[in-house]
Amino acid sequence: MRVERTAAVWQDGRLLPWDEAQVHVLNQTLQYGWGVYEGIRVYETADGPSAFRLDAHLRRLFRSAAMYAMEIPYSTEQLTDAVRDLVAANDLAACYVRPLVHAESGTMGIDPGTGPLRVAIAVWPWEKFLGTDAAVQGIRACVSSWRRVPGNALPTGGKACGLYLNSMLARSEAARHGYDEAILLNSQGTVADACVENVFCVTGDRIVTPPLSDGPLPGITRDSVMTLAADCGIEVQERSLTRADLYTADELFLTGTAAEVVPVVELDGRRIGDGLPGPVTVSLAQSFRRVVVGEDPRYGAWLTPMNQPVPGEVAS
Repeated sequence: MRVERTAAVWQDGRLLPWDEAQVHVLNQTLQYGWGVYEGIRVYETADGPSAFRLDAHLRRLFRSAAMYAMEIPYSTEQLTDAVRDLVAANDLAACYVRPLVHAESGTMGIDPGTGPLRVAIAVWPWEKFLGTDAAVQGIRACVSSWRRVPGNALPTGGKACGLYLNSMLARSEAARHGYDEAILLNSQGTVADACVENVFCVTGDRIVTPPLSDGPLPGITRDSVMTLAADCGIEVQERSLTRADLYTADELFLTGTAAEVVPVVELDGRRIGDGLPGPVTVSLAQSFRRVVVGEDPRYGAWLTPMNQPVPGEVAS
């Protein structure tokens, strides 16, 4: 994912020029991965830019911080205003939003909570994740040789910076073997999730996804798609999935803030279904897209308008 520089970054209550949003090389988060973050999408709608499920993302940010003994020095309302200010200051109709809670420079060691915490938020224009044709043609994936970090080693329900080294190993392995993405099993050998997405399979007339107890992140897009499916009358089950369950599924797809809804048409060299994006996946992807751009009023509460009268000024 290419990061395109924008005019301003929000850091510790101020809008700063892009190049001034910096940390020292001895920052504790950089050294040890002790930090939490979120990934949020702002979509262009008929009513202006709107953030998709911003409240849910910020609540998860605070839950992640609590899991890792971090106390965010701002409220959800203050961070909501910060996102609005930042989108307006950068004059973006649609973008990716990355809040990061990280350690202050000047402390070192593995003792958490020894220094103040800082919060930064960056936004930038978005490109298609997993390639421009992923949503239409589907992707090729593999089951990684790396296992998902177990919940009794690190709290997998939170989005912690250091936790994603696990995903980076799996993704780099997949890329070396010519695959677009990797799916990770947990220590019991059942499916956890993909590198940065949740996993769903369609078998017969139902959709199945691993329960949170099997190690996947409690994805907000996951929750959204499960709601959309149920509202369409499709049965959704949370139960453990084996590697063989994925191979024999009628359809297989991934969900995530970055990926949205992406079909998997091949896994470990095996064709899934007929090797094309399946009808359930395509229908859910289309429904999800209508929701995020504000074309389905039933889910209007999931969108937070970014328009506000006067954006904050960029500090000089």
